[in-house]
Amino acid sequence: MSNSGSNRGGTGWWAALRRPSAKYSLIALLTAGFAGGIIFWGAFNTGMEATNTLEFCVGCHEMRDTVFEEYKYSIHYSNRTGVRAVCSDCHVPKDWTHKLIRKVKASGEIWGKLTGSIATKEKFEAKRLQLATNEWERMKARDSIECRNCHSFDAMSPEKQQQTPYKKHMQAKLEGASCIDCHKGIAHKLPKGYKDPNAKDAEEW
Repeated sequence: MSNSGSNRGGTGWWAALRRPSAKYSLIALLTAGFAGGIIFWGAFNTGMEATNTLEFCVGCHEMRDTVFEEYKYSIHYSNRTGVRAVCSDCHVPKDWTHKLIRKVKASGEIWGKLTGSIATKEKFEAKRLQLATNEWERMKARDSIECRNCHSFDAMSPEKQQQTPYKKHMQAKLEGASCIDCHKGIAHKLPKGYKDPNAKDAEEW
């Protein structure tokens, strides 16, 4: 009797596995789950990529009326070759894992939007040094990987550079310096109060 009961239990378990639903087979449920997963992943990834566009980044007046106005006059926005680096090219990692981490951290900025912490140009300027320093530190920690996605010591032609930048680039390569160590204020103006530690006579902006 016990063996018979065990067999019935095993048969019942196998039957439930083969057909977990009275209406749909296991294959049908797995297929539906797989298709649903693809749709969800596609929608999620599409949404995340949409937040990388220039239009999204300057969709709020905090960015549009401040750093975007500066960026429009930089070489990253307009140049003779027609290659444009948008906000995400410099501020969002390319690899998916770090990109997701960056997006999660950036979601905290929603609170700043709701509370109006940089809602005016005056408030933005008051926090510009802090905001810039946070971003410089993030880039430094990643060895300026966003810069290196486009720029590389190995791809440089030293003979085409002027003497001063050539010497600085070669020195940086030997010392293992990161791009952001020297190249601050490229697309946006430097914050008031910032002092360049690399300058001989650092002046307050």
